[in-house]
Amino acid sequence: MKNIETLMKKAAELKSEGLVEGQISEELNVSSETVTWLLTHAEKAGAVPGPKDVSVDWSMIGKSAYRLGHVSQAMTDMVCDVLDRNSCDLDVVVGIALSGLPLATHVATEMGVDLAVYMPSKQLVSGDAGQRHGNLSANFSEVKGKECVIIDDVITSGRTMEESIGYLFDHEAKTNAIAVLIDKKGIDEISGVEVCSMLKMLRVN
Repeated sequence: MKNIETLMKKAAELKSEGLVEGQISEELNVSSETVTWLLTHAEKAGAVPGPKDVSVDWSMIGKSAYRLGHVSQAMTDMVCDVLDRNSCDLDVVVGIALSGLPLATHVATEMGVDLAVYMPSKQLVSGDAGQRHGNLSANFSEVKGKECVIIDDVITSGRTMEESIGYLFDHEAKTNAIAVLIDKKGIDEISGVEVCSMLKMLRVN
């Protein structure tokens, strides 16, 4: 996105197409709070300061299967480092829908393990507004009793990862690592699980 006006326009377009705020935040790689601000202050952008957030556009990687494959190889290498260092095993790679799935698919292929898909609550169109967790797709691997690694594209607030780890724990699975392209929160662990990221953003203000 070139500027804040473009971001606001894109958020409004996505909302008009029927996407809920959680889905818009996934598409724009910003927090749900930022999406709310983009949608409610589009006509008075200068009146209320926006949340401290950064929009991430990694479409130059995502639109090329070749580039995506090479980036995923690097993520696989990071995951192997964490698992080796902590003497952990891996049975299932859990991809966070939607943008984490291509990366997770490549990593699972490289590691020779099964693939599971987690749909976080922020992307669910229906259900209770206060729903605390999403669900695993029945079309992919089960996780019960399995050693898992979670793969996503971007960590913004960390809430999706906390939710995912909690869901896996409740379903008798162990999360041994988290791997992402970009960590906007600049953290080393979430809920006791080590985070490895290709790029880590650290705010200096």
